[in-house]
Order: sequence, then C-alpha cells, then structure tokens
Amino acid sequence: MIRKFKVLLILMFVGYLAMADNVRFIMEGPEAVAAGEQFRLGFTLNERGTDLQLPDLSNFDVLMGPSTSQSSSIQIINGKTTQTSSFSYIFILRAKKEGNFTIRPASIKFDGKTYESNSLTIQVVKGQPQQAASQQGGQQGNQDQEEAPAGNISKENLFVRVSVDKTNVSKGEQILSVVKLYISQNVPLQGFDEVKLPTYEGFWTKDIEVPTQVNFTREVYNGKIYQVGVLKKTILFPQQIGSIKINPFEITCLVRQRVRQQQSFFDDFFDNYRVVKAKVVSDPVSINVKDLPNQPANFSGAVGNFNINSSIDKTALKSNEAVTLKLTVNGTGNLTLINAPKIELPQDFEAYEPKTSDNVNASDNGLSGSISFEYLFIPRFAGNFTIPAVQFVFFNPGTRQFETRSTDAFDLKVEKGSDDQNSSVVSSFSKEDVKMIGKDIRFIKQNKSELKPKGSSFYGTFEFYSIYLLSIIVFAVVFVLNRKKIKENANITLVRNKRANKVALKRLKEASGFLKNNKAEQFYEAVIKALWGYLSDKLSIPVADLNREKASEKLLSKGIDQETVTELMKIIDDCEFARYAPAAFSGTMNEIYDGAAKVMGIFEKQIK
Repeated sequence: MIRKFKVLLILMFVGYLAMADNVRFIMEGPEAVAAGEQFRLGFTLNERGTDLQLPDLSNFDVLMGPSTSQSSSIQIINGKTTQTSSFSYIFILRAKKEGNFTIRPASIKFDGKTYESNSLTIQVVKGQPQQAASQQGGQQGNQDQEEAPAGNISKENLFVRVSVDKTNVSKGEQILSVVKLYISQNVPLQGFDEVKLPTYEGFWTKDIEVPTQVNFTREVYNGKIYQVGVLKKTILFPQQIGSIKINPFEITCLVRQRVRQQQSFFDDFFDNYRVVKAKVVSDPVSINVKDLPNQPANFSGAVGNFNINSSIDKTALKSNEAVTLKLTVNGTGNLTLINAPKIELPQDFEAYEPKTSDNVNASDNGLSGSISFEYLFIPRFAGNFTIPAVQFVFFNPGTRQFETRSTDAFDLKVEKGSDDQNSSVVSSFSKEDVKMIGKDIRFIKQNKSELKPKGSSFYGTFEFYSIYLLSIIVFAVVFVLNRKKIKENANITLVRNKRANKVALKRLKEASGFLKNNKAEQFYEAVIKALWGYLSDKLSIPVADLNREKASEKLLSKGIDQETVTELMKIIDDCEFARYAPAAFSGTMNEIYDGAAKVMGIFEKQIK
C-alpha cells in the first residue's frame, strides 16, 4: 500500500512539472520602426496569469494599454479532446528617438510561480512626417504617369537585391544566396509580370523551398524601413576558382498609381488609378573563389564539417557469401558532391561498385543531412581477413584546414562453403598464389573445321573483288553524307531550328514529372524554360534578347495567327502569376501543360 502511495505521489509530481513546463509567456513586436511611429507590443500567456510586470520602456511613449483579450480552441483528434487558451496583453507604444533598443523580459505570475518572457530588440530609424511622405508619394506617382508609362519608379522606393552571406570562399564551400524585393511603404504593389531568374554559372546549386505567396516583413536597409519579400533562396557551391559573377535578377512589378487630372474644381474630388509596369534589376554580385591548398591524395571532394561511421551486416560467413559494408557521412556541406571513399579489401575478395543514397535538407543553415555508400563484396576463399579502417578526408572552411575522420576496422571469419572452388586444395594457398607459367599445352579442338587446298588464296577471287567494290561504294556514301552533315552544322540557325522541338519536349517531359508529383513551383518554372528555349531556338533569337514583343512580331511574320500567339502569351502569364501571385491565377497545371504542348505542336508544323 505504501509503495502504491509513493508511485501515485511521483506521478502527481511529474504531472505537475509537465504542466509547469508547458506554460509559455511570449513578447512580440516589430523588428524595426521609425521615430515617432506608433506600434503594438504584445504579451501572450497560455494560462490566466496575474501581476504583469513590464520591463523598462523609457525609450518609448506608452500611448495605450494594456488591452486584454482571451481566446480558446478545442481540438478532437482520434476521440481525444484538447482545449487550449491564450491570454493577450496589448500596449501601443511610440518610439522617441533613433537607435537600437533592447526591451528586457517582462514577468507574470501563475499558480504561485513567476515566469519571464523573451527579450526583444527594436531598431528605430529616422522617421518621415506622414503628410510629407504621402505628398511625396502622390507627386512621385503623378510624375511616373506623365513621364514614364512603363512605371519609372525611383530605385530608392522599389528595388531588388541578390545578397550572399559571403563573397570570399574556397572551392566547394557553400554560400547562401537570397533574392529580396524591397518596397517602400508608399508603393502599392499589385503583383508581378515577367521574371528573369539569376544564372549561377560556375556553381552547383540547391534551391531552398520558399512560400509561393510572397510574405513581406519589415527590414531596415540604408537607414530606411522597407517591406521586404523573399523571392528565391539558393545554396551555391562554387565549382571553379577565380572571380565568378552572379548575373542580375530581373522582375517586372505591377504597381497601382494614382492619376489626378486637375482640369476643373470638381476634378479635385475624384482620383483615377491605373496599374503600371516597373522593371527592376539587381546589381551583379562577384564571388572570389580560392583553390583548396595542398590537397591530400585520399581527398574525396568533401568541403564542410562532417563525421563518418561504418557498419557491416555480418562478420562470420562462408565463402562465396555476400557482405555489405556501409559508410555514412553526415554533417553540413557539399554532401551530394562527395565521391565514394576508397576501401582496401583483401586480394581474395570480389568487389562491386558502391551504391550511393542521400538524405539531405536545404535550409538557411546550408545543406545538411547524410550520404551513404554501400559496398558489396564476396570472399571467394576461407580464412580470417581484416577490413581496414577507412580514412575520410574533408576540408573544413571553419578552420581552413583538411581534417580526417576514421571508421572502425572489421575482422571477418570466413568458413569454407559448400561451393568453395578450392575445396581440394591445401588451405594455405589462395587464388592469388596460382600463376600461369606457360602455355605449351594446347587443347584439342573438337569442332569441325573446313579444310582448304594447300597454296590457295582469297586474293583475286570473285568474293575479294565484290567486297572491294562494296567498300568503295560505302565510302562514297559516307563521304557525301558527312559533307552534307558538315554543311548543315555550319548553318547554326538551321541546327537550332531542328533541335528546338527535341529540346523543348525534353523540358516538357521534366515538367510532366513535376506535374505527377504535384510540385507546382518546379512545374511552372520548367514550362516557362521550355517555351522560351523553344522560341529562342526556333526563331533564332538569343534568350538574352528575347521578350514578348520580339517573340510576337517574329511569330506573326512566320505566318502564325494572332490567336495562337495570344494563347502562348497567356500561358506564359499564367505560369508567372501561378509562381509569384497565386491569388491571380485560377487555372490548373494540366491546362498549362496541355496548352504548352498544343502551341508548340502548331509552331512545329508551320515554322520550318
């Protein structure tokens, strides 16, 4: 009875600690504000607390608060009901002056225990009077409408950047590249039109998944607050040394601007709006790549921070029985570019090419995970053998040195199998001990051979002249076809025209794979590349010079009807909207795929 009572007390104590550990007290607020700007500072507790103690807020004016609210939710999963509650305390603050200010944790009491929130750092930048900002935005909008119908918005208010976390790296060292769109608060963005992704020539790349719907957050850049949206994240691995340039990123934004026509007294009360196109281009970025110094002979190309471990499926077996040795490299770096380490096996072992599999994850921290190499080998003879330790060498960018990790050695005990090929031979001899000393003994050929008279010759016979004449004809045909092929290859336009459909179909096949796996972003990107690449090859226009106007004009001159050209442009627009403004796209991936295949089929028939 006493034992049960003790167990009950322990369970109650553990349950109490678990409930206490589940109490969460969080402080939330913006990362950046302007001086004189009002903002919300919120505290959230998942239990009903008492005696809220605020931190020092002397750098801010407390305009209002606390405003309290409560919310609750009930979830029923597999018959189990879970109820959660949340209590919020909202304050309205105003920044007094510029600078970086850290708000220390607040505290609150619950069930006799005091809990502290997290701390929060807020950057306060120079503010701009609201009226002046509004007036400046209106003047800028009117000027853009009158002087530049294409939306010549100031680069200070709308621009795109390709930022990298490092510009001086070693070959194979990973770099995080982020494409960000910066929008001033007085620029009403409506969506996106044309997008030209940066080319990462000289790099092996791995994309990081980002939401298809761009989420904007506040960020301070050059002392000014912007709404910043992440368009693309990519991990780069330089594959060559020297200076490598990342070409600019181009995007056409759709901006809503106000047009005011002050022709009469009553017109001042009415505003007209229209959406204009504003093309923004990022600056090129240069990466300086250094070669790896004094590479060891057993270096497998690994750059990063790694560990290695090994395992074997058996250590006791019989001859002619298969054994699998598995090496697993885990860590952060260029995992998918690592070559299989070399293992030294005894001479009596028959080895096969290793099988490679990887499990990697691309995030803001880089490419991490593991890559495995499975080595299959078969001992052909009985005996005791040792699989020596494997030395894995990698370059660590953190220390700028080569480091070595070793695996364990394995001892194998191989017994004689029933099908041992050397069962009648003394066990001290192995397969490698048997040498071919000479070839003086010839086996008797038992098959029937056709005999020929002594002194007869194939030269001068009818068969000889027939083969000679046939060789001349074949040579002439090959020569003519080869000359024709050389002449056709010299015509670059003709070559690109012929291979346009083949290349496009290959890219559409890739898009079909993304369609089956329901990978929307990769699907739309593959379709766009297929269409623009096809048009570039078919119309003999470099991709860098190809745009909607040139493509439409060239297609019409080739006899393509306006309806087909319009359908092509609609497919391109749908792909762009589906990637960067999904709310403005109502079609399906199947419709996009069928439409792209249809228009390419029309072009292939009519454009020769």
